[in-house]
Amino acid sequence: MESAWQKPSHQPELEDNQVHVWCADLDVPPSELDRLARYLSPDEQVRASKFKFPQLQSRFTAARGILRELLGNYLQIAPSEVKFDYGDRGKPRLANSPTQLEFNLSHSQGYALYGFTYNSAIGVDLEQNRTMKDALNIAQRFFTPREYELLQNTPIANQQTVFFALWTAKEAYLKAVGTGLSGSLEQVEIGTNPLKLLAVDGSQANAASWFLVPCSPAADFLGAIAINHKISLAEFSFWSWHQSIKK
Repeated sequence: MESAWQKPSHQPELEDNQVHVWCADLDVPPSELDRLARYLSPDEQVRASKFKFPQLQSRFTAARGILRELLGNYLQIAPSEVKFDYGDRGKPRLANSPTQLEFNLSHSQGYALYGFTYNSAIGVDLEQNRTMKDALNIAQRFFTPREYELLQNTPIANQQTVFFALWTAKEAYLKAVGTGLSGSLEQVEIGTNPLKLLAVDGSQANAASWFLVPCSPAADFLGAIAINHKISLAEFSFWSWHQSIKK
């Protein structure tokens, strides 16, 4: 889905029953990083300062600054005025917001993925599609038997892509429900072609209400979006963040 990403000149409006997915390159110029850093709250600045390497610090700063800018545009407030609460497992949410805007973010290496919608739980995950020599061993531990069998029967040249397609879908779902990786990956069963949630804890009862969408914001990166809403792909918009976007 790499060709679907658009660069808007103005902040697009998010309507009910729509999903906006944004990708962003986190390796921004110093002047842009300084601008984004000014949006961060004191606790976010402290979190950024704890990263050992300057590149990780700057990428965290950019990821949070861009999130604040996007949320500020949707809410029509200054990015620095966006206030967060956090769930028991650390999932951020808007604090004291008059809207039911839901969001989630993920970043891997130099890229970030963001998802926004109204009134529905949403989770996103992004991973670099890198060589995994122990992919089968990891799958045997964290995937369901059917997923492991699927990976075993996949040609070696495609195994890592299938591995990350399953992994990102699982984690996107777990982030949507607020557990993240503290949840059990092996209890979430994913189907492919098309990507979909098959069962949770062996039960198919609630799986049908979830919609999963794969994406690729850049070469060698795979992402997934999970939303607890019956929706079609036509209601998704894929945007590429850049510093010239206006409200």
